[in-house]
Amino acid sequence: MVERRPLGRTGLNVPVISMGTWRTFDTGEERHQLVDTAIASGITLFDSSPMYGRAEQVLGDALRGRRDQVQVATKVWSADPDEGRRQTENALRLYGHVDIYQVHNLLNWPVQLKLLEGLRDGGHVSVVGATHYQASAFPQLMEVMRTGRLGMIQVPYNPLAKEAATSVLPLAQELGLGVFVLSPLQGGILQARPRAEDLNALGVQTWAQAVLRWIASDSRVSCVLTATHLREHAVESADAGKGPWFDADQRDRVERIAHGR
Repeated sequence: MVERRPLGRTGLNVPVISMGTWRTFDTGEERHQLVDTAIASGITLFDSSPMYGRAEQVLGDALRGRRDQVQVATKVWSADPDEGRRQTENALRLYGHVDIYQVHNLLNWPVQLKLLEGLRDGGHVSVVGATHYQASAFPQLMEVMRTGRLGMIQVPYNPLAKEAATSVLPLAQELGLGVFVLSPLQGGILQARPRAEDLNALGVQTWAQAVLRWIASDSRVSCVLTATHLREHAVESADAGKGPWFDADQRDRVERIAHGR
């Protein structure tokens, strides 16, 4: 099964490979079978946001009757305080409880973080955190991390986007914060063409698995979020989360392939 790791010092354990819902759950189709396959494969955490259109609702529908089998992470995404409250009310209606609630892209974070802290103190949320998808925002994110008010963060990180490795991740480790990695297979990473002997040396079947395992091999990472609408891809991703983890030479090999060397 997929390895589970501590989410920093929050007391939660999370699967090292989990499922995002950006684009793939923003649909008029149901996602019950996909969620069935994910859960059976050990992917038991799902991350969403009101930014993702219908995704929160589609996820809520797919989890009906089995909410207790999974962890739900979602986000508040608005500069407006009233809209933030509406978003959290909707999420709590859908999920009953939110395991991990994040301020999406630091949007009006002073107001929205206070809202999430109130929900946490009231028992409706377990952990509060913050996200950002741009490395240019890492200095601001790190300022918020240093306030001591976050339990986790969510940032981009893969062999072609390593900015977090020398800034955000060391601070997260120092502060005991959990780390989610977003969009691990974006940014052109899948354009690489590894040889069969490379995949064999890495102990994986596909390049996507190699990238996911490269990220998860960084012990500072709690959870890698990857989105799909295909059940076979969910199984493939879950297999990447079973280890064994890459050593330094294997990680170097993945980086060389990613850069076309």
